[in-house]
Amino acid sequence: MAQQQVKWGIVSTIKAGAEDILRFAAHHLEMGAHRLYLYLDAPCPDAFGHLKAHPKIRVITCDDTYWGKQGRTKGRRPAKHQVRQSANATRAYHRQAAGDVDWLLHCDVDEFLWSPDPVAATLAELPQEALCARVRPLEALAGGDGSAFKTLADETASAAAYGPFGADLRGGFLSHTQGKLFVRCGQPRLKFRIHNAFVDDTPNPGQTELAQMELCHFHARDWDSWLAHYQYRLRKGSYRAELKPTRARQAGGITMHELLSTLEREEGTAGLRRFFAAVCADSPALRERLAAAGLLRIRQLGLGATRQKHFPSSP
Repeated sequence: MAQQQVKWGIVSTIKAGAEDILRFAAHHLEMGAHRLYLYLDAPCPDAFGHLKAHPKIRVITCDDTYWGKQGRTKGRRPAKHQVRQSANATRAYHRQAAGDVDWLLHCDVDEFLWSPDPVAATLAELPQEALCARVRPLEALAGGDGSAFKTLADETASAAAYGPFGADLRGGFLSHTQGKLFVRCGQPRLKFRIHNAFVDDTPNPGQTELAQMELCHFHARDWDSWLAHYQYRLRKGSYRAELKPTRARQAGGITMHELLSTLEREEGTAGLRRFFAAVCADSPALRERLAAAGLLRIRQLGLGATRQKHFPSSP
């Protein structure tokens, strides 16, 4: 497939403020996305008009009328956000992206694709048998200028960077380490999940790694934002109880849910803040430890300027 013919798009189910939504959209338009399929999990009138007016964006507000028409969910809004995300991504893949783009990436509003080379050119070089292409994450340090990220760590590097917390962090991250998938369009029985895709019972058919790309993930914007999201993540999100521990139980492994719950129970908010400062806060000390362990990455995304470029009439 010739490079100039490759078209790629992004699908995302979003519950966020207008500035965050427009920043996400603008960044990926700047990266060369041919189409954005944006499903608003909650109404956002301040963003909707700007999105609707853009020729490369297809935007849908997922209200009761929308869910009432979705046979896959039996006409009801799924209670879990993960199910809503998967349903919308699968719908976009089969009903909107079909014939419109060659590759579709499913990601979230706080994730920003980064690549030193044009994304279309990289996808064009993949062999035809590559049906899925995985982009691994970087995780942003919180509270800084938005340029500092950490990359995945092995056990030794994690201990060096994060001290006693390192052993119970998966890859040194608070959030996911799997990254997200580009999926080649045209697979009739494909179903998206959050980090994977299935054709019948086969996960991620023909998967390859996009080693030169990264997904810059702003899991925590700053301390106040992280704390505001903490209880939800503990109950239903990336810190929920049913997720597996980093290490085997017999090796002393505990889950993120257990780690954070114990800190909160024994030390209160001060314990959570101590954890946040050690593993996530953008400080000279953490940058120094990350750099020494080979884990620090600087990515100048320019999100504010890009939003103004693509949505100049937005506030």
